[in-house]
Amino acid sequence: MALNCGIVGLPNVGKSTIFNALTKAGAQAANYPFCTIEPNTGVVEVPDERLNRLAEVYKPKRTVPTMIEFVDIAGLVKGASQGEGLGNQFLSHIREVDAICHVVRAFQDENITHVHGKVDPIEDITVINYELILADLDSLEKQQQRVAKTAKTGNKEATEILSVMDKILDALKKGNRASTVELGEEETKIAKKFNLITIKPVLYVANILDSDVKNSDNPLVKTIIDFASKEGAPVVVLCGRFEEEISGLEKEDQLAFLEEIGEKESGLSRMIRASYKLLGLLTFFTAGVEEVRAWTTKQGSTGPVAASVIHSDFEKGYIRAEVMRYEDVDRTGDGAKVKDEGKLRVEGKEYIVQDGDVIYFRVNA
Repeated sequence: MALNCGIVGLPNVGKSTIFNALTKAGAQAANYPFCTIEPNTGVVEVPDERLNRLAEVYKPKRTVPTMIEFVDIAGLVKGASQGEGLGNQFLSHIREVDAICHVVRAFQDENITHVHGKVDPIEDITVINYELILADLDSLEKQQQRVAKTAKTGNKEATEILSVMDKILDALKKGNRASTVELGEEETKIAKKFNLITIKPVLYVANILDSDVKNSDNPLVKTIIDFASKEGAPVVVLCGRFEEEISGLEKEDQLAFLEEIGEKESGLSRMIRASYKLLGLLTFFTAGVEEVRAWTTKQGSTGPVAASVIHSDFEKGYIRAEVMRYEDVDRTGDGAKVKDEGKLRVEGKEYIVQDGDVIYFRVNA
């Protein structure tokens, strides 16, 4: 799936450190603004214990996880929408991603400078959101001018587009994100064509100090969570520096290290899964002695659409899908037993694939 998340935020909030931990790509992380100019891109595995369990059951020759792409975008600053700090270039990078991971500094450290001279998560979020809103306002006003000319000729499609534009422009002018505008199904399809930044789903990542990993009373984190809840946006709390340190360890050592601090999984794993969900994705599996594999498709995909993820020809040649629930395979420890219990279902072209489905597709060659 060609879908990705852009990691954004002010300079020196820990974006590149988190990206390094995610991808182990070694993106430059320095204590000064704009050390990242061209966006770094990394593809990472989506952690999923179900895949490991299926591998235990089927004992395949190979196990293949599904993946998600992250893009490390340079730090934005106040005035970015007018070109400050190479802002126009950075904003164009954000337009190209499908969802946004907004990293917010939730720690005090006099050795790491803050571009505003003080740590205030809400001010930081507001600065970024304001610049994104201004960028969208400028872009949409230009688009509106072109569409308005066509609408004046009586063109029905242009008139419908203009109506949606007016709704969104009204929100942007009031300082609200495009995503806050209530749109119908057809209006949403139209709005997607505007390529607006603030219509993209957002995940807030609160970056804390390693000394605060066990601290559930961090007031800076609480302000981020409160702010995000008003937007209906998810929040993941992690320590970028800590995550980068343990990312170089073997998995067993990582788990042992996490257990010592009372955690079952890393903050990165939570961030990856939250990003995956943010993109409206789900995972289905194919399983056999040759291979157990996780696949990604959009939520709401029919059987033929999901099959096309495996091979584009499968959508056209789709006959049916033989489907088991992961929970049944996990419980019985044997796909054959699931079939014997009568819980293997045969689904046609209208079937909506569910997260965790274990599927064998029947297709015309």
